[in-house]
Amino acid sequence: MATDNKIKLKDFPGTFWVANTMEIFERMAWYGFFAVSSLYITGAVEDGGLGFSDEDRGVIQGVVTFFLYLFPVVSGSLADRYGFKRMLIAAFAVLAPAYYLLGQFSTVPTFFLAYMMVAVGAGMFKPVIIGTVTKTTTEKTSSLGFGIFYMMVNVGGFIGPIVAGIVRGWDWNWVFVASAGWIAINFIFVTLFYKEPTSESTSANPRKLKKVMSDMVEVLGNGRFFLFVFIILFVLVIGSKYTASGFISWTEIIAILAAWFLVNFAYDFFLKRSHTGIQSGWWRSPMQIGDWRFALFLLLMSGFWISFNQIFYTLPLHIRDFVSTGDLITSLQDFLSIFGVGYLMKDITASMVTPGEINPEYIININAGMIIVFQVLVSYIVGKLKPFSTIFWGVIITAVSFALLIFSNTGWLVVAGIMIFSFGEMMASPKSKEYTGRIAPPDKVALYMGYFYWCVALGNLLGGILSGQLYAAFARDMNRPDLMWLVFALLALLTALAIYVYDRLVIKRPQKKE
Repeated sequence: MATDNKIKLKDFPGTFWVANTMEIFERMAWYGFFAVSSLYITGAVEDGGLGFSDEDRGVIQGVVTFFLYLFPVVSGSLADRYGFKRMLIAAFAVLAPAYYLLGQFSTVPTFFLAYMMVAVGAGMFKPVIIGTVTKTTTEKTSSLGFGIFYMMVNVGGFIGPIVAGIVRGWDWNWVFVASAGWIAINFIFVTLFYKEPTSESTSANPRKLKKVMSDMVEVLGNGRFFLFVFIILFVLVIGSKYTASGFISWTEIIAILAAWFLVNFAYDFFLKRSHTGIQSGWWRSPMQIGDWRFALFLLLMSGFWISFNQIFYTLPLHIRDFVSTGDLITSLQDFLSIFGVGYLMKDITASMVTPGEINPEYIININAGMIIVFQVLVSYIVGKLKPFSTIFWGVIITAVSFALLIFSNTGWLVVAGIMIFSFGEMMASPKSKEYTGRIAPPDKVALYMGYFYWCVALGNLLGGILSGQLYAAFARDMNRPDLMWLVFALLALLTALAIYVYDRLVIKRPQKKE
């Protein structure tokens, strides 16, 4: 008797659909704010913005999103221990007031604090939703299940900025009210319809934080290694904030980092020669990297995420300050006239903050729309390609999109750059996870995947810092945004070449059998 292997929507339990619905609203809240965050943070105070400098904007955006992608490692273990439903309720209890407070605070420290609250809440939410999708799908339904989940992410990411673009025309405060409102709706779904998909929290051996820490050492490195990296990132963040005021120069920052390198390597040399150390406490142990090949891959892939984040960090400002979008308005008017509905143009332009110009968030939103429409097709086309080849060409396409943005002073050029970029993202982002599975030892794939998002965290941090520094130096002070996009294009190209060398020289491939 033949077995029906066709997957039906009813094969997914109710909790799966509840989780995906909550994902839509959470993404609406996040991208509703995130898509306009650069405009709000640097916008003139008289127009409702905060009036912060580009350097401060870069630091705030980079540091907050850096921690957002680090938190899930810890919050995931807490969810396993105390239950998914409790963690979701706690996440929403943090997120709803945090989004509202973003619109109430107007100083750098207080706004940063509210933004960090958003990061904590989002960091609590992420692993639980992904875990729910994992636990409510089977080997048969997991591929389609995660495809549906990725679609829901982009649905929320598409709707959120549209709503934000409309309501910020009324008053900036409505952006934050809307984000808080989307989270408030999720309270209904989690309390009334969400059912706990796991019993691990009540088992005798739930995953403990101590196990999480030991996994970090195995995969990435010991305490000395994390201290070494943390100080480097701390100096870069502080330097990014205070170079504009003349408190410190980049030459001095480089000198400090060079001294830090020398001190650590000298200290390690002393520990190894004196044969003290390993049992004397982490601060008296030589620096140790876990799986250096995987750590190097994360570092290289952070270059892609540095580039990716410029679509949200930098491009909205570039559109606001240097792009005339009148050509897009004319094209839209002509398109509507073809169907005899040109009169709708008045209603459409009513939501535009600046007469004669399209809000940057609407143009940026083409990225999410492209993914919704083309991701399945792109995944099918590149499905038979090796993960490395897809990543390499995806990053190359990203570099091409930035090269086009060098010349973008009209709306259609920006749209073309975003569309090209989106295809690069659709190739590189999903395949990088598959490539991680290839690098990881066969019995530790899940463990390694848990740390994959650390390259996203690093890309957010460095991407934010670079966005603030380069926009201030080239776009704001020199009126040469083309030089800024040239740097980002070269960075993406360098990342692609580095990944190519990594795949050829670092990853050891098994010998083919004769």
